[in-house]
Amino acid sequence: MDKLKRKIKQRLNRKIHIRKRVSGTTERPRLCVFKSNMRLYLQVIDDTCGKTVAAASLLEKEFRSLRPNVESATKLGAALGSRLKEKKIKKVVFDRSGYKYHGVVKAVADAVRGAGIEF
Repeated sequence: MDKLKRKIKQRLNRKIHIRKRVSGTTERPRLCVFKSNMRLYLQVIDDTCGKTVAAASLLEKEFRSLRPNVESATKLGAALGSRLKEKKIKKVVFDRSGYKYHGVVKAVADAVRGAGIEF
């Protein structure tokens, strides 16, 4: 159990370090990624007023059968990118929440970029 606690603590320390530098504004909100063993959650947050602009997760009806892997992260990122396009948001700041930039997190970022959103 010590190894698991250490890994969680390291991720939270990375998250704090990232959040010191990354903040979302009205013109450029923050795209936050959270993943667990069962689900994947994406939120676009305006930190100046503390509101969620857009969100997508594997709990939604069309994504409920998917697991948090690279293929489903690509689909979820593309869906979030299209929702941002509808809201006329062209630029976001990417917040990986302390996760390493590979696998699911990278797939989300690439899919959102593929939808035409700039980081």
